[in-house]
Amino acid sequence: MLSQRINRIQPSPTLAISARAKAMRAAGEDVISFDVGEPDFDTPQHIKDACIKALQDGDTKYTAAPGTPALREAICRKLQRENHLPYTPEHIVVSCGGKHSLYNIFQSILNPGDEVVIPAPYWVSYPDQVLLAEGVPVILQAGQEQDFKITAQQLDDCLQSHERVRAVVINSPSNPTGAVYAPDALRELCAVLENYPDVLIISDEVYEHMVYAPNQQWSVARHSEEFQQRTILVHSFSKTYSMTGWRLGWTSSTKELAGAMSKLQSQSTSNPTSFAQAGGIAALDGPIDAGMMAEFEKRGKIIRELLKDVPGFECARPEGAFYAFPKVDGIFGVMVGKDTQLNSADDLAAYLLKAAKVAVVPGEGFGAPQHVRFSYANSMENIKEGINRILRALPQ
Repeated sequence: MLSQRINRIQPSPTLAISARAKAMRAAGEDVISFDVGEPDFDTPQHIKDACIKALQDGDTKYTAAPGTPALREAICRKLQRENHLPYTPEHIVVSCGGKHSLYNIFQSILNPGDEVVIPAPYWVSYPDQVLLAEGVPVILQAGQEQDFKITAQQLDDCLQSHERVRAVVINSPSNPTGAVYAPDALRELCAVLENYPDVLIISDEVYEHMVYAPNQQWSVARHSEEFQQRTILVHSFSKTYSMTGWRLGWTSSTKELAGAMSKLQSQSTSNPTSFAQAGGIAALDGPIDAGMMAEFEKRGKIIRELLKDVPGFECARPEGAFYAFPKVDGIFGVMVGKDTQLNSADDLAAYLLKAAKVAVVPGEGFGAPQHVRFSYANSMENIKEGINRILRALPQ
């Protein structure tokens, strides 16, 4: 007998597609993957060296539940240097990745029936993690026609009509859309939130360094001292430093909330891996790979141009991260073969994996059923070949 809690949620669609693609490759099939949001660059050597040294020095024991003091101090230096935000180590909780950090947040702030406003398209785990905490996801649609960004009026209308909103999620740059909120747009959202002082802001800034000019990264925590107290920042080592398998992320919040999340973590996973934390210090205190960021921007321009040639696809320009999120409902209703009709993004993704050996993620899991997500964390050769396969597989 399974719990009602676990039956309320769905498996991650990105990981499900990835597992199918990996199984096909293991069987000898040549699959091009646009599915997983994982940089195709290796972790920089100075980060690996720091981890190796920690292992050789015997740094293999338990640490404090919220992370080592040295790593939390390095995070504070980074937040002051890059984000112009003052924090102390007591505000920081290091967890096993950004996803774990978000889980800690929702478990620590939500009571049964509390609502969380989630703009759609959204990262797949937000609604399910809210449900796991017995909260209620309130989905606020922001389609391609408004550049995948909610407006201040939308947010105000939503907050006026929902009495139990505990938090609002802001994800910029966005997974899955690549959208980036301009500083002025975020200030307009903050102006609305000033009228709702009990509503927290969960600012997912995992892709903060992957912003393409002329767009700018700006955090709502900088709006005012009050907003820094109300904002829970979510960061990760996975994207900027290509450390996905290291499983390191962190939150920056009030001392009270950090203490609550640390308590929760002490009874669940305990500390993140000790020697991985040494790598995290090296990452934060070392250089950021500007070449990787420039390459992602270049790929984003190329994949958008290529997707323009696919019948029924309409793709906005990615402004950050490494995702293209074309609208594909123009292909719905089309017959492929004698007995297969493409009636949804799920249908399209399944067909492309089978017929073209190309893995993409359908938009249903992102709250955007008219879209599919392409991760262009892939070589330029594979990007071009993958789109050519799609063109050959679809009727012209």
